[in-house]
Amino acid sequence: MGDSTDLAFTPAWKQAELVAARKVSPVELVELYLRRIEKVDHTLHAFITVAAEYATDAARKAESRVMQGEPIGPLHGVPVSLKDNESTSGIRTTMGSLVFKDTVPDRDSVVAERVRASGAIIIGKTSTPEIAIHLETVTDNQLVGPCRNPWDLDRTTGGSSGGAAAAQATGLCAAAVGSDGGGSIRIPASFCGVVGFKPSQGVVPRAVGLGRPDPNQFSQSGPISGSVRDAAVLLQALAGPDPRDPQPYVREAPPDYTADLERPVRGLRIGVTFDFGFGAVDPAVERCVFAAARSFEALGCYVDETRLQLDPALSDHFWNVFGANAYLQYASLLEDHRDLLGPSARAALERGRAIPGHQYARSLRAVNELKLYMDGLMGKYDLLMTPTTAVTAFDPKRRPIEIAGKPVNSITGFYPYTYPINMSGQPAITVPCGFVDGLPVGLHIVGRYRADALVLRAAASFEAARPWAGRRPAAAGPA
Repeated sequence: MGDSTDLAFTPAWKQAELVAARKVSPVELVELYLRRIEKVDHTLHAFITVAAEYATDAARKAESRVMQGEPIGPLHGVPVSLKDNESTSGIRTTMGSLVFKDTVPDRDSVVAERVRASGAIIIGKTSTPEIAIHLETVTDNQLVGPCRNPWDLDRTTGGSSGGAAAAQATGLCAAAVGSDGGGSIRIPASFCGVVGFKPSQGVVPRAVGLGRPDPNQFSQSGPISGSVRDAAVLLQALAGPDPRDPQPYVREAPPDYTADLERPVRGLRIGVTFDFGFGAVDPAVERCVFAAARSFEALGCYVDETRLQLDPALSDHFWNVFGANAYLQYASLLEDHRDLLGPSARAALERGRAIPGHQYARSLRAVNELKLYMDGLMGKYDLLMTPTTAVTAFDPKRRPIEIAGKPVNSITGFYPYTYPINMSGQPAITVPCGFVDGLPVGLHIVGRYRADALVLRAAASFEAARPWAGRRPAAAGPA
């Protein structure tokens, strides 16, 4: 297998095969990642909780199952991290908040339950902004401080799954689970140079969290990984209906997301856009993404640069729905634990509380109008491609307020491509497509609602044509 660094960066699906064939022990894998976390994470702050005792015990049990020839799951013995907004029985769950800093739940969220059912071993809980909301879309909290970008420690990972992306990029886990309510998987994955997939709304159920109720109109849990196949395997473990999730979107079993990954993409119609009608993009990022999208022509696809005209007020409508839902979910924190909340979480909840009903209703209509618009667009194209973010990772003290000479909103201006896709409910993936000044750039691939398998197949075709797995940040240690 080569040296231990090679093993740490071996895809999760391959690690599972090695475990099943008794060529690698789950104990060996857990010990490897625990050593790497101890060596690397003091500079990154990717983890809030390292579940060393639990993971070691789970690894011994996983090894015993293999040796005794018992049935095993698709990720048996593979160390996986969970974002610390997922409730985990027996493992501290903090939500990045002082309110929950000593909370050890007695039950799993649906997502945690399914990760364990896959045979994966939870190696730890990755950093998130408090209650997974930061108005400036960075990963920072009062428990471990800011999460650092492994490609440049002075820059942000973005948010809110920044810890998951940093851990994946530096080989601190075989795969990671994040959540994405406005770009929170895709933004950090792009900034950290890894794969991040947001499933179609409703494909992955959400229930049994610390915040209740969970209205969940925009958010989906999903994989952050070093390869597209890992994303598909992990999505397979997470997807499918659950009676505890009341949202009406999905009631049938998911397809096999890995079945068609190697099928050609010849004949697909691809639209490429760079501004959604209101955004701005760094010219170097645009060139990088345009070249990546054009590479699909060599794969037999029809690629067309298209102009979209989305409502410039979408960011306001997004917040009206997202913010009101956040307040509904965590209002008790504002009422009962105000003194323990950090300034960003407190401001977000107060802002959510102030949204009047008529604005919420108007924004729900805007969401439905966006869905109709995107349905029409996706009647013309099989896939839509954009940059994942308008700029590369930045110093959080120097947020972009102007991009390509155009003034932009200091909060949402660097991710105009992600939150509209949460509003429309479509699947989307970011895959590394190059570098600008040594920092990763992500290609954002969007599909029709419920066309998750096609999005994964397109990303896998790009990955095969333009492999990136050999390039690692210096923070990861020796190559």
